[in-house]
This record gives sequence, C-alpha cells and structure tokens, in this order.
Amino acid sequence: MGKVVAMKKPDSLFFRVKENGAAVFRVDTENRQRRLELQQIANVNTKTGEIKSQGDAILTAAETKSMQDWISARQELNAQQQSDEIRQTIDTISLTAHLFQSRATDAEVDAFADDLLMAMHDLRSVIVRKKSERLEKSIKSK
Repeated sequence: MGKVVAMKKPDSLFFRVKENGAAVFRVDTENRQRRLELQQIANVNTKTGEIKSQGDAILTAAETKSMQDWISARQELNAQQQSDEIRQTIDTISLTAHLFQSRATDAEVDAFADDLLMAMHDLRSVIVRKKSERLEKSIKSK
C-alpha cells in the first residue's frame, strides 16, 4: 500500500515592502508552538517585474502567481501615489505663494527665497525639457 500524502494548502505570503519591491516571506502557522514563522522565499522588483527565489526556496506555481499579482497591484498603487504627490506639490506651491504674499516676515523671505527659487527653476527646466522632447518626438513621427 502506498504512502498517503496530505495536500497542504499553499502557505500565505507576507510582502515586506522595500524601495523597489519587496522581500517575500512564506507564513507558517503549523508548528508546535502555533507561532507565526516567516521564511524568506523571494525578492520581487516592482520596476522590472523580476522574481528571484531566495536561498534554496522552491516557489510553487501558486506562490509565483501571487507574487506576480502583487507586483501588478503594487505598480498601479505606485503610479497612483506618484500622481497624488504631484497634485500635492501643486497645492503646496500655491499655498506657499499665498503664505509669502500674505504673511511671510522679511526674515522668512530671506531664509527661504533663494532655495525656493532654485527648486522652482530646476522644476521648470525639467518640465520644459520633457515637453520639448515629447514635441520633437511627435514631429519626427509624422
């Protein structure tokens, strides 16, 4: 008679977010102490979509699919956060202009004006260059 092997449901995964992705851990609760144990099984990169197994971990198809789904969802979230940051920056610039016009002291103007002007000049230069590059590409493609 053959050995009976119980099929264990895939362990859940925990994603420890890093700057460009996450360290992925297999969560194990089926141990004698009934404690959560985390075993790092992979690193994922949200910029490239790459999944690298960690150490001697063998990734199941279900785990790989979960990681691919997480990467896609995280890429969407990162894009949304970037748009939100740009909108927040626009509001901050407007609020700063109002503050300087309405209630900034001479000392505050002296303390921050040069740094603000340089940052705004840098931002303007980047925006003009990007728009110019886009315009050149559209002209060349016609």
